[in-house]
Amino acid sequence: MRRAAANVLHLGVKELRSLYRDPMMLVLIAWSFTFAVYTAATAVPDTLSRATIAVVDEDRSPLSARISSAFYLPYFVPPVMIGQAEMDARMDAGLDTFALDIPPRFQQDLLAGRRPTIQLNVDATTITQAFTGSGYIQAIVDGEVSAFLKRYRAADDLPVDLALRVRYNPQLSRTWFYSIIEVINQVTLLSAILTGAALIREREHGTLEHLLVMPLTPFEIMTAKVWSMALVVLVTCALSLAIVVQGVLGVPFQGSAALFLAGAATNLFATTSMGIFLATVARSMPQFGLLVILVIIPLEMLSGGFTPRESMPGFVQMAMLAAPTTHFVSLAQAILFRGAGLPVVWPQFLALGAIGACLFGYALARLRASLSAMT
Repeated sequence: MRRAAANVLHLGVKELRSLYRDPMMLVLIAWSFTFAVYTAATAVPDTLSRATIAVVDEDRSPLSARISSAFYLPYFVPPVMIGQAEMDARMDAGLDTFALDIPPRFQQDLLAGRRPTIQLNVDATTITQAFTGSGYIQAIVDGEVSAFLKRYRAADDLPVDLALRVRYNPQLSRTWFYSIIEVINQVTLLSAILTGAALIREREHGTLEHLLVMPLTPFEIMTAKVWSMALVVLVTCALSLAIVVQGVLGVPFQGSAALFLAGAATNLFATTSMGIFLATVARSMPQFGLLVILVIIPLEMLSGGFTPRESMPGFVQMAMLAAPTTHFVSLAQAILFRGAGLPVVWPQFLALGAIGACLFGYALARLRASLSAMT
């Protein structure tokens, strides 16, 4: 037992030295947990930011002026007041994403109990801003009209007000959400890449044959690659959370970062084993890269990080329960966003451990078969 542990330790140190001598891998690790996290958190494509809007005010009333002045940074640039004849030409030229046309006698009709209509023209070539901005404009106009009418009508004539209480992310900052999700995705991606690349690198350099003539077992070879690459990813993940997410982006954690890292370590047991399995299937580094794309991207997209699992088809939800990413995303969101403790997230820990054991066992069987074919 001591000899096996010593072999695993020395082989793991060898993997760390090999990684240290691979500058491109080091650049990939540094990029993935710094600039990639920062970019994903700050350059979110579906966030409304500085959208251009023009207003055609045909009413010239206090209410229309109030609506026109309600659009301001950071969601909208200050609106441009234009005439009706300019509206189509400016949208054709791409100068305005939104054009709001307030009709004549709008305030008068509203006070008379009629239901006047405001026309909103949207340039849907900027689809993300168009989709999100339409809802923002609807809410802004409704809010201004409701506030205006309160001065002229009794309170019981108005609809019921909604008292909104936002938990965990009171500012609805997408930076808080996407920075954490990107760290989770990078943990999954890099752990599979590093372990798989370590095995393929030894096969391509011919050093795997050297290991086979030594008194080493496939279990020791695989375990050494798993713990060394998992350690690298875990350390860089912790540094990314402390320096980039909390330091640069200013994202607060509701729960224990140590508990999250324990969950990340459990997830790494599964994803590094997955990397070994993919490396036994691929015959070269390019094939391994294609396999990683085919496997990791669906795991990340369907894990519940970007799209809630409840909105997916039932069979997809059931199938993704066998994926470690599903339980890792659930665990991370519960701990970091909602402040959950171990009594809440222990089922995710248990599921990750069981999935990791299955993947480790299957990858070990594949590795034994491939090494036997080489001898």
